[in-house]
Amino acid sequence: MLNKRLAVALTVSGLLAGATACGAPAQTAPAQTAPASAMPSASATTAAAAGWELDPAAGARRIKAAGLDILTAEGTAEHYHAHLDVLVDGKAVTVPAEIGFSFGANGQPNGISALHTHDTSGVIHIEAPTPGLKYTLGQVLSEWGVLDGKDATGAPHGGTGGWTAYVNGAKQSAPVSDVVLKAHDEVVLSFGAAPSPVPSSYAFPAGL
Repeated sequence: MLNKRLAVALTVSGLLAGATACGAPAQTAPAQTAPASAMPSASATTAAAAGWELDPAAGARRIKAAGLDILTAEGTAEHYHAHLDVLVDGKAVTVPAEIGFSFGANGQPNGISALHTHDTSGVIHIEAPTPGLKYTLGQVLSEWGVLDGKDATGAPHGGTGGWTAYVNGAKQSAPVSDVVLKAHDEVVLSFGAAPSPVPSSYAFPAGL
């Protein structure tokens, strides 16, 4: 199933939510060919395991905490995709839909960052208005609101201690937050027992 596509636009009088394909033709990935889909609401976000849920109400604050701008539409100057798997003792954690969105009081999206997800496939969309900027795994985690060290219980989702990142099967020596996302990278974020084998690629849907 192809990933959901959407864009967000603001009018002078308020929010105008539209449904489009996933932006303009990509620079490092093929142009999108998927049909338009309906705008999701905050309530449509798939539930995650305890501690991994996405809080839509804090979306705007988290986008800013990641050092990103809240845009009125997906950018078209840079367009590519990476994939993220999060594993705790080899078990998958769902990467939520709507990471990188801000929401209004009515629960509807009213902004989007250059770095976001549309669904729970783990596909990370980079659709930026400015070319040449780097986007990192740490920014995704900030927008998600996990691994920020604020959980005092010592749970795996509380901070980056004990986590290891792999990119296309290769273990990374740098801090996990510093991993730079590149087109068609398979990024694995693992805690505890390492997966065997480590996923080294992802079958992106046609058009991504």
